[in-house]
Amino acid sequence: MKNWKNTITNLGAAFFAAVSIICIAVTAVVLARPLYYLDLKLLSIPETSGISAAACKLNYDTLIDYNLIGGPSELIFPTLKMSETGRIHFEEVKDIFVTMQIVAIIAIIALAAWAVLYRRGKVKNLKWMRWTGLVTFAAASVVGIAVAVDWETAFMLMHKVFFRNNYWMFNSYTDPVIKILPSGFFMHCGILIIVLVFVQIVLLELAYRRLKNGRGDI
Repeated sequence: MKNWKNTITNLGAAFFAAVSIICIAVTAVVLARPLYYLDLKLLSIPETSGISAAACKLNYDTLIDYNLIGGPSELIFPTLKMSETGRIHFEEVKDIFVTMQIVAIIAIIALAAWAVLYRRGKVKNLKWMRWTGLVTFAAASVVGIAVAVDWETAFMLMHKVFFRNNYWMFNSYTDPVIKILPSGFFMHCGILIIVLVFVQIVLLELAYRRLKNGRGDI
């Protein structure tokens, strides 16, 4: 009976940790504004969109501010118009991003609490760490392969999973913001998310081995 309880506890912890790793990676990329600033030059966004670099940054920063915890309740682009369906889509995106940010914060607090309990000898089971790494590695590998093989299809499938409508299929006339958010930029975001997920997996595995071998603690 005790083994079953430990197994269920580890599975629950591993599932939460795996989701948290993804949420932390996504939140980090949402906050990584320099990535967009770099892509302005790499992807020649001002030239292809016909919108100045300054205006691109201004509208992008407005979008990011809107998608953060405590951000504006209404999205109003400084220099770009927006359709009603566009507004609805961005509201849905905000709900997803804010939820991920909340999960990321809870995960960091939970990890800190677990570390304190571990140092005090209150918890000893480390299996959840190994299971988290294995599950997340498998999921990230599948996504990474899909992105590498066919980014456009992977991008479309991702939207179909998270959204129940086609409002994300913007018309550049009614929602010109899509001009400053090319597919290449989203691909770079996706790649960075996958990289950050793998970095966390490696750190988790290193921590697991160190703790298991008794060569240190958190």
